[in-house]
Amino acid sequence: MTENTNSNTSNKVLINEQAAENVTRVDELAYELSVKEVMTSDVKVLSPDMKMIDVVNLFRRERISGAPLVDGNQLLGIISMEDLIRCLCKSDLQSKASKYMTKDIFTVNEHEHAIEALKIFVNTKVGRLPVINKNNELIGIITKGDITRGVLKALEKDYHEEEIIRYRASHLFEDIESGRTSLVLRYRIKPRDFTQGGAASSYIKRALLRLGAKPEIARRCGIAIYEAEMNLIIHATNGGFIRVEIEPQQISINAYDNGPGIDDIDLALKPGFSTADEKIREMGFGAGMGLANISRCADNMLLESQPTKGTMLKIVINLKDEDALSEN
Repeated sequence: MTENTNSNTSNKVLINEQAAENVTRVDELAYELSVKEVMTSDVKVLSPDMKMIDVVNLFRRERISGAPLVDGNQLLGIISMEDLIRCLCKSDLQSKASKYMTKDIFTVNEHEHAIEALKIFVNTKVGRLPVINKNNELIGIITKGDITRGVLKALEKDYHEEEIIRYRASHLFEDIESGRTSLVLRYRIKPRDFTQGGAASSYIKRALLRLGAKPEIARRCGIAIYEAEMNLIIHATNGGFIRVEIEPQQISINAYDNGPGIDDIDLALKPGFSTADEKIREMGFGAGMGLANISRCADNMLLESQPTKGTMLKIVINLKDEDALSEN
């Protein structure tokens, strides 16, 4: 594997809306973790005057397939298995390592994100990347295996932190003594703010899961709140608010705004009816199925509206005894 050329291979990858929906926590971590956080800092290095027979012995002893050559801390090149094979084919094991090293190599800076290293791995045939600091000094080496281990370690940390949060949240209703205990969540929804569309429903769904709600309950709430949220973004003149009251036996959702209101509620409740303009439809919204989807997810739904004054949408999802938000 010859590790040549330079390190300026930052190919931009465009992510469409469908792909963005499928981005996982693993993908996010590749953009969050720095190279320094996942690299191997205890690097086996070679000197320019080292004989190739000693390189062979080092590779065998340390079970590695490549190592950088340095003079002090300055990176000179790298010896890979391909370089070693070239030497063996010539029966030239007494030559210096500098004779067979690859000089033009890919490198990555310690402060870059792991995704930049992954881009180089994907677009080249290199198996490892020397990690350098701002002074071009070698401080480590990174492989795809290092990134995998780093991501797994970060996921494990995420998991433990989430478990602690869920434990605390799931005991909320047991730890507070009252005749009626509820948790109220409130979100401001801005008009035409499609970049944040779905954020409130995502936050509420996560909160429900942390409180111990079953996934199917969280999904029902998530769908209903998403549709209500998008209606506020698309139709409400000044946006609006979503208020969610969570109780052990019931989840109540209110979405309200102060205009423009609905002229014909019966017509608005018919699947496929929409007052969204052409621009909104071109963006893929305003198909007129929002209220129908909400009704499908809710146990009770009430829509109240007055033209020019505003709209109030009330949604109730009842929890059976076995679904109740409690420690049991």
